[in-house]
Amino acid sequence: MPQSEESNTILIKGCLAQNSKSQKALFETFAPTMYAICYRYAGDEDQAKDLLQDGFIKVYTKLGEFKFEGSFEGWLKRIFINHSLEYLRKEKRQPDIINVDDAHDIASEPFHFSSIDSRQILAQIQKLPTGYRTVINLYIIEGYSHKEIGELLGISESTSKTQLFKARQLLQKILKSNF
Repeated sequence: MPQSEESNTILIKGCLAQNSKSQKALFETFAPTMYAICYRYAGDEDQAKDLLQDGFIKVYTKLGEFKFEGSFEGWLKRIFINHSLEYLRKEKRQPDIINVDDAHDIASEPFHFSSIDSRQILAQIQKLPTGYRTVINLYIIEGYSHKEIGELLGISESTSKTQLFKARQLLQKILKSNF
């Protein structure tokens, strides 16, 4: 059940007052959602756990910057997405970007995902190369535009579109062969 902004405000103020119970409650409330974000980008459970811990350290140190405008959970998600992208850059796991000129618009027959459980689809997304997985996460799951993805990853808008196209093609191929 989503937290109300009012209960979030109480937790935030408790954390700002260095109340350890509030800090624990904040972690327990948002850790599952933030872990899912970390896992989608890291692609590895152990690394996702490390990203989660480090991300919450960032949250606690930046909590004073939250202006109580807009969604607190949205603010948290931005921190965790940016933290995960920083990890990918630092680990040289920057998305494997292909040249736009190398992309071919290959027509493929339609594939219907409705018969496949969403958990199975997410599990297959985790198997994609880092670049494809990153763009799918940012565009489809997080809702960023191609322009925003380009800015976050230091690529062009058209390269983001190409990455998404190729990721969808590969995912479709994987799903067809496995399901």
